Amino acid sequence: MGPVRRRLTTAAALVFPAPAWAEVCEDLRPNWDGTMMSGMDELLHLFQTPLVLLLVLATALAVRFRREWGGVAVVVGWSLATFLLTGTGGSYGIMDIGRVEGCVGSPALFIAVAVAVCIGVVLYTAPRQRGKE
Repeated sequence: MGPVRRRLTTAAALVFPAPAWAEVCEDLRPNWDGTMMSGMDELLHLFQTPLVLLLVLATALAVRFRREWGGVAVVVGWSLATFLLTGTGGSYGIMDIGRVEGCVGSPALFIAVAVAVCIGVVLYTAPRQRGKE
């Protein structure tokens, strides 16, 4: 589905609420208590997912053993996780409706933390420069 068609579909869903609209938050966040989710709430929610917990462990191992290829694998994993978990991985319209309803917060803080982790891993696991002679 093209970007224009996706935007039109999202706009139509936002302008003309349907009975399915009310069920979005029940599907996305079954234990949601009705309060608006902030960026920090969304960060904490995304950091509790199994994929991110696995990435935190893999990042710790890559940094501990200071391996270049481990760092590359972790950066690719963080990029993939950010793509999939922030709503751009196939369920774009549903996440937008969830943000409008308030059960999904802004993923900007999670993206910023993931970028910072990736930059740190790349800088730390980069090969050391030998002294120039």
